[in-house]
Amino acid sequence: MAIESVAIVGRGAVGMLYGSIAEKNLGSGAVEFVMDDERFARHAGETPLVNGAPLRVPTVPASEAVPVDLVILTTKATGLGQALDTMEGLVGPETRIVSLLNGVTSEERVAERFGWGRTVLSVAQGMDAVFVGGEMTYAHPGEIRFGAAPGTGTGVVEDVADLYERAGIPHVVEADIRRRMWVKLMLNVGINQTCMAFGGTYGTASEPESEQNRCFVAAMREALTVARAEGVDVTEKDLAQMAGLVASLDPAGMPSMAQDRINRKPTEVEEFSGTIIRLAEAHGILVPTNHWLYQRIRELEAEFARG
Repeated sequence: MAIESVAIVGRGAVGMLYGSIAEKNLGSGAVEFVMDDERFARHAGETPLVNGAPLRVPTVPASEAVPVDLVILTTKATGLGQALDTMEGLVGPETRIVSLLNGVTSEERVAERFGWGRTVLSVAQGMDAVFVGGEMTYAHPGEIRFGAAPGTGTGVVEDVADLYERAGIPHVVEADIRRRMWVKLMLNVGINQTCMAFGGTYGTASEPESEQNRCFVAAMREALTVARAEGVDVTEKDLAQMAGLVASLDPAGMPSMAQDRINRKPTEVEEFSGTIIRLAEAHGILVPTNHWLYQRIRELEAEFARG
């Protein structure tokens, strides 16, 4: 069944990036943002900018939401619990669900609430969107990689691919999406955490032989080792490709956790080094770079909390 209505839960950089692209190609009325009522009231009257132009996608409170054909989750991992509650009014019998959250665990929580049959596995990668001070800017939209989980219903992946095609959202259907998700996790473990811990950018983390570059690569290599212990075939070639991808981005750009440092907000460190540390301990693997990053980021978060 063709997807005609889309609700995005999470009006951050990724949500605005793909929401604005979809609105441009699908037209007004096809896409909306949905917020819990408290958040909606707090942001009433705000109109974020996307590359200097007002965001044209409307935002509605969860209490007024009705079921849609597709829900796209684009919150931070720290907001997933609230997002699942917000989705309750959006999910009908035929609703499909895509999670673009970082890490490799969000789809499990989505499926616990709404079932695997409607859920696909996804990652968003390659974008350089930055959202600071009410304005989101980007030069590269990246792409969504996605595929079926073992329990995904027949035709769900094809319906989502058709929607992305009509919406003008760059995408690739993956035969082995779990491997792709781990490659993205490896990248995030390196680039997000390094830029957060050092206050760096894509450029500083890519500078050859710099302390940031050594941290970036070492954290990724530890994640690679854990992935292989988990039975996922992540390789050194994947690592080199991810390092090359970061080096190709705007040197002044920065990933989401570096933006959290600027905005003094809680981070997704539990989804990154937290996941790697827990799994490494189970496999008897040493991950000293991720231990250091975890401790450093928690120290920074504590400073934010103290004001």
